[in-house]
Amino acid sequence: MKHPVNIGESVRIGAGAPLALIAGPCVMESESFTLRVALALARMARRKRIPLVFKASFDKANRTSIGSFRGPGLAEGLHILSKVKSETGLPVLTDVHETAQVPRVAAVADVIQIPAFLARQTDLLCAAGRCGRAVNIKKAQFMAPEDMRHAVEKVRAGGCSRILVTERGTSFGYHNLVVDMRSMPQLARLADAVVFDASHSVQLPGGKDSASGGEREYVPALARAACAAGADALFLEVHPEPARAKSDGPNSWPLSRLGDLWDEALAVSRVVRKT
Repeated sequence: MKHPVNIGESVRIGAGAPLALIAGPCVMESESFTLRVALALARMARRKRIPLVFKASFDKANRTSIGSFRGPGLAEGLHILSKVKSETGLPVLTDVHETAQVPRVAAVADVIQIPAFLARQTDLLCAAGRCGRAVNIKKAQFMAPEDMRHAVEKVRAGGCSRILVTERGTSFGYHNLVVDMRSMPQLARLADAVVFDASHSVQLPGGKDSASGGEREYVPALARAACAAGADALFLEVHPEPARAKSDGPNSWPLSRLGDLWDEALAVSRVVRKT
């Protein structure tokens, strides 16, 4: 029998637990910006009783252009995440790109995330599995759902018993992604919980020449569909002003509209859980 993935002191994901939310900006644009978004999310989580994990990247290592903003880097990023935890009480998630980063990130983050482009990197997956934290593996755009079995096995080989797998779309021709909702029950057979990334699933990789585009307007429809297909949590990149975001603005959801989107997704999830 599956057990929910416990994150921090209050968040449980999967195994029949209520729908959870992983949300935050794509990248830490500054300390003050990151704390402002995190505090707003914490207030909403308390008001709506949302099991929420705050997410943000300290380094976007796979940006389209050499001139793209990447983030504050490892040391400053972990300092910011520590402040987010202490000032909001929220558990935090961030991604790692190299095995050497894993121990330092695990000392702060409650969830270690493996980026989609690195979902086959054996050493990185095994290192994440040994770190003592929950691990979220993004399904690569070039991988079928069943192929994620090997990624999960690599993390389990390190001793990890709390594994999330995130669906974030599959490459479809050039500059486009599609989501096969059959992946939700397929991934559920492999991991402890399944997350749906409604932000990156509407991304248009490299679709703006030196940057990625996106179709934000489809986020609600895909989020509702994923909940109907059995997703245990939603992953959303949010920003107070998406048009001014330093990374992934076209597929980031406006922070001011997150509450309404959450209500819609939760309603669908509750119906599915009743049946």
